[in-house]
Amino acid sequence: MQVILLERIGRLGQMGDVVTVKDGYARNFLLPQGKALRATKANREHFESQRAQLEAHNLERKSEAEAVAVKLNGLSVIIIRQAGEAGQLYGSVSTRDIAGAVTEGGFSIERRQVMLDRPIKTLGLHDIRIALHAEVTPHVVVNVARSADEAARQARGEQVTSKAVEDAEEAEDAQAAEAARRAAEELFEQGTKVEELAEATEENEEEQPGA
Repeated sequence: MQVILLERIGRLGQMGDVVTVKDGYARNFLLPQGKALRATKANREHFESQRAQLEAHNLERKSEAEAVAVKLNGLSVIIIRQAGEAGQLYGSVSTRDIAGAVTEGGFSIERRQVMLDRPIKTLGLHDIRIALHAEVTPHVVVNVARSADEAARQARGEQVTSKAVEDAEEAEDAQAAEAARRAAEELFEQGTKVEELAEATEENEEEQPGA
């Protein structure tokens, strides 16, 4: 479907550009969110007549977003989740969870403004972008921990899962070493058996020279 962009959209184009997008993307996001119009002759004429007003409105929204971004940028929010010793979550942290945490922190945002490629599935500090405007994307820090105390330790730079991870790595190394030792023993035993068989064959040939 061809649409006229009413604002700058990352990877698509600038305000006023006519671009081709998938029908589902247009119907489910661009059109209902007021970010684009179908590229009909009537809509193109309407856009051109309203361009100056739209550009002015966009600059106003951008200015407001920049003012909020100054306060929001660098905000740290804590999300408590259960996780294993190595830091793998029993579940995940979604855009809805992050939007809720940021809103509780005093900034009202929607889940669609959280720029998250995939759900968070590990403990730790995660740098996430928030789309306040097409050209204004401040960063927040999402501190995912098993408790408030653990979150404080992570914020100070402590690695709360390092010992568990090191223990797991040591266990893997020990298993690999044991497997290598067993493989060497098997090869040695096989070599010994081959030598014994060869010696037995030679002895048998010596005892029966006429064979």
